Amino acid sequence: QVQLVESGGGLVQAGGSLRLSCAASGIILRSNPLAWYRQAPDKTRELIAAISPGAGDSTRYADSVKGRFTISRDNVKNTMYLQMNSLKPEDTAVYYCNKDHKYGIYSWGQGTQVTVSS
Repeated sequence: QVQLVESGGGLVQAGGSLRLSCAASGIILRSNPLAWYRQAPDKTRELIAAISPGAGDSTRYADSVKGRFTISRDNVKNTMYLQMNSLKPEDTAVYYCNKDHKYGIYSWGQGTQVTVSS
């Protein structure tokens, strides 16, 4: 059974940084197309960053986070990360990791709350 557990969220001032982690069990992350999503209050969940499987590590980002967020993967730890810099109040949301939705979706985890104060 696939289990994805997000962590690393918190309260940060605008301009600050956070690094989110996604620990996986039941799945080998390097073999799967993965993504980070977020859902702000009263908004639909959106994909914000994705990474391809294998050694190529092709990535893509939503325009809203491009240049500020970086998705990466540690194949030894079987963990995925989202480095978030220059955070803005509009980045406030619950953040989730999952498969890139173009290739299907696993059950959603609890997510991790990120709150950016102005």
